[in-house]
This record gives sequence, structure tokens and C-alpha cells, in this order.
Amino acid sequence: MRKSCAVLSLCTFLIFLIAFTTSLAAQNASPLQEDTGWNAYTSLQGSTNSQEGVLKLDNRVGYDFNKHFGVGGGVPIYFAHTSTSTTSGDTSNAGVGNVYLDARVKFLNPAINYGSVLTLNTPTGDSKKGLSTGRATYDWSNRFDRSFDRLTPFFEIGVSNTIADTRFFTRPFTTLGTNTHFEGGASYDLWRFITAGASLYDVLPSGQQKVFSKLVNRGASGGVGSGKNGRVFEQNAETVGSADIARDNGFSTWIEASPSKYLDLELGYTRSVHYDLNTVSFGIGVNVGRLAKRARQ
Repeated sequence: MRKSCAVLSLCTFLIFLIAFTTSLAAQNASPLQEDTGWNAYTSLQGSTNSQEGVLKLDNRVGYDFNKHFGVGGGVPIYFAHTSTSTTSGDTSNAGVGNVYLDARVKFLNPAINYGSVLTLNTPTGDSKKGLSTGRATYDWSNRFDRSFDRLTPFFEIGVSNTIADTRFFTRPFTTLGTNTHFEGGASYDLWRFITAGASLYDVLPSGQQKVFSKLVNRGASGGVGSGKNGRVFEQNAETVGSADIARDNGFSTWIEASPSKYLDLELGYTRSVHYDLNTVSFGIGVNVGRLAKRARQ
């Protein structure tokens, strides 16, 4: 009951922020100054499929030195549940994840744009709940894109010792083990502030992998799902094995809208071929830093 109330409170808070930002944008639509200095961003992401669902509230604060370089950090809060339970295992979970720090680089060029993000995760989450691996982890991701009128093809490549959440797949597990991840696709500007996109992704782990479930607590008497197609996170709190237990590939498609300079909305679908999962996701983001700047102006 307490977890349900907490989720309801978070959703109510985000709805209030959406209404506030939309109202503020309508009252004052003059151009913003270049976003340098302190910034803050709050987002609520959710992923659900026939087996499980995960909500993530992420609060990030950063500092942009100029248009090329910036640093930041934040803390995610997770709420996980299963749609069905085949045994007596836990069916819901919640808690604070790993506090993270990141450094961002961006260079815009007529030939090709380049962006890079290095993220370091501290082991502050509870590994018994699958919110951490119990060790520090990193992810280094690089993006290349170029716009041709309304069409923007992109390609991303990264190396990591954990599998990070994506914009359209908040994963019901955490991993520890080396991997290389790829994503390639394109986005298309449909109309004013509305964009659609699609991409293919692949996660290629190497060596020993550990998978920590956000759905099954350590010490639980059983799993919370079928465990088919390599979904070990539905059966065990922690699984140690070869690279196959963390491998994943599939595709995503989405539509996003930014009706104001303060608000981002997303709706997506991800098909995990490896796990045989069809996941629907949503995202609500509020640029709190821009709101604060506008209030001071």
C-alpha cells in the first residue's frame, strides 16, 4: 500500500509540474539565453510489458561550462512490479538506485555531430533489491548524427561494465560485466515540436556476467515470471553465468514532443528479440533549470 501511495504521489507531482510549465510557457514565450551554468532536469520514465513494469524517477543537476563541455550527477528512484506471479516470490520492489556522476562533450559540425557521455555509478543502491551491483560501474557512450532537412540518422556505440537503461527500456535488472552496446536509427521531424524515430540495438557482453533482479529479492522463495527466453531476472535474485545471460538485441520506435522549452514527452515501443518481450514506455521530463532561469528573469 505504501509503495502504491508513493507512485501515486510521484505521478501527481509530475502532473503538477507539467501543468505549471505549460502555463508558464504560454505566459512568456520570449527566447531563452544560451543554457550555460547550472542546470537541473527531472524525469519520470516507465516501461511495462506482459511480465513486469518498472518506473524510474531521475533527478539530475549539472553545470555547463560552455556549449561543448558539462558535468553533472543525480540519483534515480525505482519502483518495480510484476504483472503476474507464478510462485510465492516478491511481486513489487522500490528503492533508491546508484548515485551517478557524468561528464558530457558535444561538438556540432556541418559534416557530422559528435557527443560523448562518461557515466560513473557509485554502489549506493541495494544489491539485494537489484538496484545496484554492489560495485562501482561505468558507461562510456558516443553518438554520431547528421541532419538532412527533417531527417536525422544517428549511430551510437559504447563500452560499459553494466547494461544501462535506455530512453525506452527501463530494465527490470542490473548487470555487472563487460559489454559493448550499439544503436543505429533515425528520427524525423513530423511537425513543429513533434518527432518520430526508430532504431535497432544490440548489447554484446563478454566474459562472466552477473544479473541482479529488481523483481526478486534475495532470499525470496521463488520467481515471479516464466523465466523463458533467458529471462533469468524473473527467476533468481542474482544469477552468475556466461555472456549469454546478459545478451540482448531488438528494435525501438517512438514519438516525442516538446510543447515548451521546459517540457519533454515521449511514448515508445521496444521489441527485445532475445528476451521475447514487447515493452511499451513513456517519459515525462521537466527542465527545472530553465524554469528557475525564467522565474529569475
